[in-house]
Amino acid sequence: MHQPLDVARGANLRAYNTFGLSAAAQTLVRVQTEAQVRQVVNHPELGRAPKFILGGGSNLVLTQDVQACVIKVEIKGRELIETRDDAWIVEVGAGESWHDTVAWCLDQGLPGLENMALIPGTVGAAPVQNIGAYGVELKDRLDSLDGVDMITGRMVTLAADQCRFGYRDSVFKQLLAGKTVITKVRLRLPRPWQPVTGYMELERKMAETGITQPDARQIFNWICEIRRAKLPDPATIGNAGSFFKNPVVTAEQCRDIIGRDPEIVHYALPDGSFKLAAGWMIDACGWKGKSIGRAGVYDKQALVLVNHGGASGAEVVTLARAIQESVYGRFGIRLEPEPVVV
Repeated sequence: MHQPLDVARGANLRAYNTFGLSAAAQTLVRVQTEAQVRQVVNHPELGRAPKFILGGGSNLVLTQDVQACVIKVEIKGRELIETRDDAWIVEVGAGESWHDTVAWCLDQGLPGLENMALIPGTVGAAPVQNIGAYGVELKDRLDSLDGVDMITGRMVTLAADQCRFGYRDSVFKQLLAGKTVITKVRLRLPRPWQPVTGYMELERKMAETGITQPDARQIFNWICEIRRAKLPDPATIGNAGSFFKNPVVTAEQCRDIIGRDPEIVHYALPDGSFKLAAGWMIDACGWKGKSIGRAGVYDKQALVLVNHGGASGAEVVTLARAIQESVYGRFGIRLEPEPVVV
């Protein structure tokens, strides 16, 4: 027996995106099970409509109404499904909160996700964006995932190596964009656990506290403190977290920029290239705390754009473009936005 679909026409999506931007969906369907996703695909009317997949809306800038069937994924559930010699495998519904899942795993004695604490959004959206922070990316912790093919309605399972992960990138942003709804994610948490602490802010916490061998809970607490100190809570002020990707440049480009700006924050990557701190560059161009209309640059972290109340998606995009132009003018680097602009 199928549960009836929860279909709303012309629904306002303001409550479903962390920027708090107002836009209407032609139709909004909230799905709690894999079967309901298949129902949408096989539906005589909704099946033919273009689809827009929505998780936590934490990586989204709405500049207009969405002329599509918006599928809001609310599939729940978390369990440890396998204990291997080298890893624990935890299966999580795509609609679960990412941060709550990190905390839940720690509570079950399953460390390994603590560096990615407080990243907003849902578990199902995490592979799309290949989320990451403080030296760990989702690709380092994914075993496999299930989804529904939006054309055939069939179940698909992809192993980590089939997801074509890159920096804030995956097959779900390329070949499978809008073609697969992720329903379940299986996380692989390595045993024995090894701390990842090679980031300046974590090294500073170790020096300040004298704790040189932190456990996973300690790292989790530190990362929550660090993130809360510099990132606004979307429940208080609308934002989508880091708005721009940290650009990756060649060693030669990095030397050239350091020659002009010796202070620039940069990190060496294993392949010999360098990651530059986009927030530092935006700050250096004088944008921190500035606004265009009701959209502004957060005064504690220049990488975050915020909605001061009633901002439109167009104002956010205008601000982002102005920042891109001034960073390009000064550093010759074109910043790429992280969120999806619709």
